[in-house]
Amino acid sequence: RVPVKAQPRRRLRDLSRVDRRHQALQLRRQRKEAVLAEKRSLGSRDGPPHLVAVVLLHSRAAAQDTLRLLQSQDSAVVRVNEGRAGGFALLCPRLKQRWRFVTAQAGDLHTVLDLAKVADSLLFILDAVDGWDSAGEHCLSCLFAQGLPSYALAVPGGTDLPPKKRIDARKKLAKAIEKRFPEAKLFPLNTEQESSLLLRHLSTQKQRHLAFRDRRAHLLAYAVEFVPGQESDLVGTLKVSGFVRGQTLDVNSLVHIVGHGDFQVSQVDAPPDPLSLNPRVVKGQKRSQDMEIQEDPVNGTDEMEEDVKVLMKADPSKQESLQSEVVPDPMEGEQTWPTEEELQEAEDSLKANRRVVKVPKGTSKYQAAWIVDDGEEGSEKDDDEDDDIDDDLMEEAVSQEGESSEEEPGEEESETMTVSECLRDDQYDEKMEEDEQMLERYKQERMDEMFPDEVDTPRDVPARVRFQKYRGLKSFRTSPWDPKENLPRDYARIFQFQDFSRTRKHLFRQIEKEETEGASVGWYITLHVCNVPVSVMESFKEGKPLVLFSLLPHEQKMSVLNFLVRRHPSNTEPVRAKEELIFHCGFRRFRASPLFSQHTSADKHKLERFLRPDAALVVTVYAPITFPPASVLLFKQRSNGMHDLIATGSLLSVDPDRIVIKRLVLSGHPFKIFTKTAVVRYMFFNREDVMWFKPVELRTKWGRRGHIKEPLGTHGHMKCHFDGQLKSQDTVLLNLYKRVFPKWTYDPHVPDPVPWVRSDSALPEQEVEME
Repeated sequence: RVPVKAQPRRRLRDLSRVDRRHQALQLRRQRKEAVLAEKRSLGSRDGPPHLVAVVLLHSRAAAQDTLRLLQSQDSAVVRVNEGRAGGFALLCPRLKQRWRFVTAQAGDLHTVLDLAKVADSLLFILDAVDGWDSAGEHCLSCLFAQGLPSYALAVPGGTDLPPKKRIDARKKLAKAIEKRFPEAKLFPLNTEQESSLLLRHLSTQKQRHLAFRDRRAHLLAYAVEFVPGQESDLVGTLKVSGFVRGQTLDVNSLVHIVGHGDFQVSQVDAPPDPLSLNPRVVKGQKRSQDMEIQEDPVNGTDEMEEDVKVLMKADPSKQESLQSEVVPDPMEGEQTWPTEEELQEAEDSLKANRRVVKVPKGTSKYQAAWIVDDGEEGSEKDDDEDDDIDDDLMEEAVSQEGESSEEEPGEEESETMTVSECLRDDQYDEKMEEDEQMLERYKQERMDEMFPDEVDTPRDVPARVRFQKYRGLKSFRTSPWDPKENLPRDYARIFQFQDFSRTRKHLFRQIEKEETEGASVGWYITLHVCNVPVSVMESFKEGKPLVLFSLLPHEQKMSVLNFLVRRHPSNTEPVRAKEELIFHCGFRRFRASPLFSQHTSADKHKLERFLRPDAALVVTVYAPITFPPASVLLFKQRSNGMHDLIATGSLLSVDPDRIVIKRLVLSGHPFKIFTKTAVVRYMFFNREDVMWFKPVELRTKWGRRGHIKEPLGTHGHMKCHFDGQLKSQDTVLLNLYKRVFPKWTYDPHVPDPVPWVRSDSALPEQEVEME
């Protein structure tokens, strides 16, 4: 018998050839209608204006001439000036289209990336001869890594060249852009007719989607007003007006102002649309079609207060909280009364830790317990310094001879150093100091590449004390490691999902199927953002774009994020783990000190001390939760304030249980070799260390495996047994492992970078840095 419920599925599977063809035709027609509906809604009366970000890729690119040509359309176009340099809007009632153009210089990295997060299209302005310069190349690399929306290439100028040279320059330029923009069309921009063709191409081309912005409501501020608070003038309510894009904006959700942090929304208003295709005409006044309307984006004084309607107000019971960290309870792990086993363990540990201390007469046992020996003080200091020394490969085994040798060059330099009175000589000396530091880092990277994870056993500290936090593993791949074992105190402050992938799928399914209440896409609204610092308003007055994104649930909470990145080929400087880097993750921007680890399918991942140029690595850092997909860009700030792109990638997961293991390798040399046994020296320097590390398995660089049988003498020689005879040039290795965690150095405030220095600049690089 065939069950009744299984028949519909079976019928769907066993469609006839005609039905399958008809079904494919219907699906193709639905996709085509969806694309056409998206094109018609963008820039129409019901949708938001077509937002075009104009990006200059060359210092000789003429921005003003380009914008003037785009403004000089037929008489049906109303030009609206925004008061900001280079920003304007085009309204064309005859074509039922409206555009908004915003200009961004190629050297201003944050402005270009912020506008590309929300722009519907990018208009690249190229030079007629060279295309783009070094600053434009850097800008394109960042835009491609972040995610490129729809774009168009415009080439103004070139009319002053002879016709033959003009054709040759155009062929050369087309060949140059073929690698960056395959199948892209170059639009000359010298006449009004060519500007009309460019506008037509922008409005009819297929829109490219960015996943991280399509699933969140976002807007670019059109007008901003700051209302100081009652308690302080430095914090107040920010009224941000703009067109809603992406998704419906809920008043109870949090908003993220790019570059400034997360905030709550108290109210949403509906002011009159300043870019309406059918503007309201006041009686007694005639409005010409070519009339220019001056807008004030800073305070929005043109908005009619009597027409502003309150759409919705936040509900305190439904509003998302700004809590980003868990407040740890120090008594959470305490018990009311210890068990008998715990009491017995405590007595055994007290017996083992008993010591003989010289105390003055009349001292009680309680007072004697607080007296610390000199030897114990030294060991406590070593334990405290252990975590700091772990970060530096070359400083892990510092002997007294090394300290004396490090002091001698400093004394010699202080004796022979000459101080110049010239300012340029002082700056040149500073440059040389930076070169010496860079040379030392190159040496460390080279040593780590030649001898991975190998360290010297210290002579002044017993190895069992120096490496007491490390353990041996039978197999790095199959040996168990509890992810909840010996967690740091910072793990009590973060949030963790029971099943992150299931939560993500549930949220995205809600976004696609369920309709949320709020401001719909295309509405012109005013958001009342609470407790905003006045610095946000100051940056907007300086000409920086103000971009808002609504946050999904849990996206304001801190957790451990893992990014899969690959080294950018333009950067070759060594980048060590736990160095402060600048992250551009989706719509966020922050600073943090990450860990680097290998990207494998195992449950344990080996720590990498440097960012490798030839492999994809996983970057682990404390940061707010973000639901993938989201692109990530890693920058490193120079001493002069410029930001260098060092790696690009995407968000891999939000998983605090990802185990990153640091490996240390102690090396020894065979002293006497027998058939399957050998005497090894230079791995340890006392008998107790040999006994301590006896259970750990040994291996050699030539593939032999063995174990320690017994110590010989008192100076660290040991007798070892292997699975075959050693070679005299072989090296005996002992692997030790420890789990490491990132540092809590998260900082949401990133300073604006210094504009990128162009290669064709008239000033030398040193003089540009001085300015």
